[in-house]
Amino acid sequence: MSEFVSKVVTVEDMRGPVGRLEAVLNTGSDAAKFAVVVAHPHPLFGGTMHNKVVYHAAKAFAGFGLPVLRFNFRGVGLSEGVHDAGHGEQDDVRAALDWMAEQYSLPLLFAGFSFGSYVGLRACCGDERMRGLVGLGLPVSAAGRDYTYEFLAKCGSVPKLFVSGDHDEFSPQGVLESVLVKVQEPKRVVWVAGADHFFAGVSQSPASKLDAMSAAIRGWASEEFAL
Repeated sequence: MSEFVSKVVTVEDMRGPVGRLEAVLNTGSDAAKFAVVVAHPHPLFGGTMHNKVVYHAAKAFAGFGLPVLRFNFRGVGLSEGVHDAGHGEQDDVRAALDWMAEQYSLPLLFAGFSFGSYVGLRACCGDERMRGLVGLGLPVSAAGRDYTYEFLAKCGSVPKLFVSGDHDEFSPQGVLESVLVKVQEPKRVVWVAGADHFFAGVSQSPASKLDAMSAAIRGWASEEFAL
């Protein structure tokens, strides 16, 4: 299929529990089957909705003609509020999901990168509107913070995709494999060869790793949802 080129607009009316959430929307096709929300990495370490991994993930979904929302967590950019160590950020994800559901009345897909994957998957697991979940660079230990994933059991039989670099400094491959082996099917785990946490190249150009990550998303979405 040829890739759909969507219009990108600024969202002015999305609000979370502590105020406005800055966001941009790929508007998608009138024939879209799903609406997508993508969440960014840790705000205290430069994470925003304009992060390269987040952008490429959103572009992968938008290429199918799906509407895709990227937003800044509280305290980032023009989003109101202050960082809440991953607690209030779960409510920010829920606010983004609610906004997309109201705008499009479509079943939802979610993708998050690093901190955004941890926070977002926590918010999404068990939400009956969700039809697919993507964790990119799922962190296990970073900057003195340990992340646990017992909550993934609540995700049930929703299709799940996990994509990480095999040189991810925050998720050693063996450690993350021991986490993901407990996750219920259907699931797909993709290791991008030679990529670090940010899908930058250890041995080749950064673009090639981001392309591999995007290809994993497109392949999974195409096969799971007949896009």
